[in-house]
Amino acid sequence: MEPKDLDPEVLELASKIFDLARTGDAATLGAYLDAGVPVNLTNENGDTLLMLAAYYAHPDAVNVLLEHKADPNFGNDKGQTPLSGAVFKGEDAIVAALLASGADPNAGSPSARDAAEMFGQTKYLSLFDS
Repeated sequence: MEPKDLDPEVLELASKIFDLARTGDAATLGAYLDAGVPVNLTNENGDTLLMLAAYYAHPDAVNVLLEHKADPNFGNDKGQTPLSGAVFKGEDAIVAALLASGADPNAGSPSARDAAEMFGQTKYLSLFDS
């Protein structure tokens, strides 16, 4: 189903939920998840809520999503994972939370391991091997 075929109210709600992840409103995001919003919902780019929360550096939102069983290895349409985004941004707390939830540092393209090497975030490499 194409977005143009969806009810405008559904699209507006989905946009609001993605904005919650992007801006880090963990409490409201958690309430929507508790009400039944799919935790691995994706936008038009294949970004999940977790991907946006990780990339925009919101550890509380990341934790809420992980508590609701968001898939830490779900890549977007470009093959990027939440872990590679967190590594790129140098977000230690988010990297740790994703790894604790089973994020694979070798998943995606570029992988988090590749991102650490490319962007000089080599401090993460030892975490990936432990």
